[in-house]
Amino acid sequence: MRILAIETSCDETAVAVVDDGRRIVSNIVASQLAHQETGGIVPEVAAREHLRALDGITQTALQEAGIELREVDAVAATVGPGLVGCLLVGANYARGLALAAGLPFVGVNHLEGHVYANWLYEKGDPPKEPAIPAIVLVVSGAHSDLVLMEGHRKFRPLGRTIDDAAGEAFDKVARLLHLGFPGGPFIEKAAKLGDPSAFPLPRASGGDRYDFSFSGLKTAVLRLVRALEAKGEVPVNDVAASFQKAITDMLAEKVARAAAEHAVDNVLLGGGVAANLALREEISKRIGHPLVVPPPRLCTDNGAMIGAAAFFVLRHRGTEIPTTVRSDLKLA
Repeated sequence: MRILAIETSCDETAVAVVDDGRRIVSNIVASQLAHQETGGIVPEVAAREHLRALDGITQTALQEAGIELREVDAVAATVGPGLVGCLLVGANYARGLALAAGLPFVGVNHLEGHVYANWLYEKGDPPKEPAIPAIVLVVSGAHSDLVLMEGHRKFRPLGRTIDDAAGEAFDKVARLLHLGFPGGPFIEKAAKLGDPSAFPLPRASGGDRYDFSFSGLKTAVLRLVRALEAKGEVPVNDVAASFQKAITDMLAEKVARAAAEHAVDNVLLGGGVAANLALREEISKRIGHPLVVPPPRLCTDNGAMIGAAAFFVLRHRGTEIPTTVRSDLKLA
């Protein structure tokens, strides 16, 4: 089954063609540069940028795949969670394409897309599919979710952030340190040159619960930076390294504990923060074996992951298939 998939949940305009939920035929992503000046996403601006770019990117994705619209079997789009205006642009455009071509439309949960990015490949023979059951951690600019994946599209919630997402914390700290937006790659680059033990930053434990909390860490970094500024120059690399160490410790500890409690050997990562090498290494160390994790370019938002998820939506219809746009759609 060949699916044309569209992703516009935030600030990436992305269109892909995916075969059978696994092979990437084409995958075009356009990152919006308009938000660099504001240091964060302006929803109205993001929606207009999607509207401006979507038609051209769709044509490019079809051309790169060497096909026409009539040669696909379904059209899919993200319907949530995300920024409502952005979601509406992509979902309505996809519905229009499907209607014009007489094709089925498939609504996709963006978070399921991040999970199913682990099933994708581009060239050669298909690699072995990730084994289920598995513990799955989805960490991005807006989401921090820990779930037990019991089967395809069957997710049992274990924990999620009770305040800020991990990716948001990276963005805010990067902005505080004047590093740039989005913050994750800038923090990771600076942290490589710093000492992760330079500053003892707090870790929110939450006791036996699997929920995350990052607002206290953000506040601690803010106070630290203000105190350092009052004394002179801020050691940016050391602050970045100490912050990154704190946040990866919190995430890795709960992932490892969940894997042990539920007796699963497989841990899957997804979302933009999953591209962070320090996080991957810390989780791998704590669980004692390698992770299943997409390549960095498939961790960030892209159309291919939506095409993969759409295939499994059609194959496993036992659970709800989202149809209308919802900004607060949950993974589990």
